Amino acid sequence: MLSESVKVALEGISALAALGLAAGGCAYAAMAPRSQIFGDTLVAPQGRGQIALTFDDGPNPAWTPQLLDLLAKHRAHATFFLVGKHAMEEPYLTRYIAEAGHVIGNHSWSHPNLALASPRKVRDELKQTKQTLEHITGAPVRFFRPPYGARRPDVLAAARDLGMIPVLWNAMTNDWAERSGEKIGHKLSERIDLLGRRGWAANVVLHDGAPERLGVDREPSIQAARILLERYIGVRRFVTVDAWV
Repeated sequence: MLSESVKVALEGISALAALGLAAGGCAYAAMAPRSQIFGDTLVAPQGRGQIALTFDDGPNPAWTPQLLDLLAKHRAHATFFLVGKHAMEEPYLTRYIAEAGHVIGNHSWSHPNLALASPRKVRDELKQTKQTLEHITGAPVRFFRPPYGARRPDVLAAARDLGMIPVLWNAMTNDWAERSGEKIGHKLSERIDLLGRRGWAANVVLHDGAPERLGVDREPSIQAARILLERYIGVRRFVTVDAWV
């Protein structure tokens, strides 16, 4: 039989293990892009024939115009999740994105980790961005992507209360750090093809801007977008996320 001290030790180990599992579960729910534990989010539907190109952290006057030209060349539309403070500084570029037929979404005002923000901070970030984007474009903002994919149940609830659908993704690389557009494009192509074999559409994330400031170099990300467009035009259908609701 186990001694009392051993029993106590085992109970302590079990409690720590349970806490570890709970912490791991919370981290997964808060950060994993396809997790639905904290509430429903739009990722991608079944149907391997569709690709949604989405771009985060813009608008960026250094690279967003070139990206828009690239999309126009291929007659493709995309979804742009804009940082509110950048949109305020670049209202004409923001309006041009909308006028070109692309969908504009809310990516918060200053790109904080909303899973760690106060409820008031969460609502202020989302509301200020939504109001700014709607004032600039004259159109309702229906979609929201949390920075880093980080969320809590009340973050998703705040978005819905403001009339927005939370959107995550199922295809992303570290394009913000990788300096080779070919590598980014290759990794994303592999992911898109894998999703297709499994019967899923692809919700692809690239970055045409950066949270901290305007003018950040995003040439590799734009090169990757060109690779994807050239590879899949005529093979897959490029859609905006509103096609999935």
